[in-house]
Amino acid sequence: MIIDIHGHFTTAPKALDEFRAAQLRGERSGLAPISDDELRESVANNQLRVMQERGGDVMLLSPKASGMEHHVPDPEIANAWAAVSNSLVHRVSELYPKNFAPVAQLPQTPAGNVAGVLAEIRRTVEDLGFVGVNLNPDPSGTWAGQPLTDPAWFDIYELLEELDVPAMVHVSTACNPNFHTLGAHYLNADTSVFMQLLQSDLFERFPRLRFVIPHGGGAVPYHWGRYRGLAMRYGWPDPSDLLSHVYFDTCVYHQAGIDLLLDVVPSTNILFASEMLGAVRGADPDTGVEWDDTLAYLRGAWLPARDREAVLCENALRVYPRLADRFPRP
Repeated sequence: MIIDIHGHFTTAPKALDEFRAAQLRGERSGLAPISDDELRESVANNQLRVMQERGGDVMLLSPKASGMEHHVPDPEIANAWAAVSNSLVHRVSELYPKNFAPVAQLPQTPAGNVAGVLAEIRRTVEDLGFVGVNLNPDPSGTWAGQPLTDPAWFDIYELLEELDVPAMVHVSTACNPNFHTLGAHYLNADTSVFMQLLQSDLFERFPRLRFVIPHGGGAVPYHWGRYRGLAMRYGWPDPSDLLSHVYFDTCVYHQAGIDLLLDVVPSTNILFASEMLGAVRGADPDTGVEWDDTLAYLRGAWLPARDREAVLCENALRVYPRLADRFPRP
């Protein structure tokens, strides 16, 4: 079984965008009815088709990341937007239980909305069977808030530990024109969060907390030596000490990048992912390989069979225990 832990419902029916636009206009109308056939059509010719053509079996599906828009300050709007977005992801997973497992968007705001976040985690995980959540380390979109190691986040971590679910650390839309959302803001966040964790004792306080840093960890694998050197200079633990709690996905869109990730980070801490259909579309004109066909890059990498199985399947089942409950191994 091949499990892609990073997929977004970027092809949701038009009614979802119309609901969001009405929300942002200050209207309190509900989501227009979306039939099961509309939902099937939205994924059957998109995420499901592409995943199966490439050889994948299961995708962890969450709402569109750039569409989370946590910079909108109204908690009522955030709560309703997360609930509606998550309900559609849940319905897709019910229509295709052998192919999709749901991951939740949280109703974060720049001020936190912690009560709303906790309620949505309980609703999606306990009531609906979601296997994980996406946690935005920068709800403001401008890095105006507290780092992930600040006590302001601790109530969320306590609940994640209680429910034994990991969080993928994933920002949303950038609100600073200096940072392109897909090409800079996402990767900045991945890198910044790792540095925040390196400076802290967060995992001593929360020993069962698990984070997945997407997009191959941003700049982290490329600059692993810098982080080791900083740790020695300032008396912090070696960055490898974080690897009992921190994992990286394979959303890296060229062979050399995947090779570097596999060379620097232990295979036990790498989870297969494509972010399909996401930031990039089309094929590399030099190779003919689709940019986000990360399974092709993994097949092209030198990797022992046992490590390959870990990256493609076993690590996901270990890091996401509720996924293992949905897809028990023989």
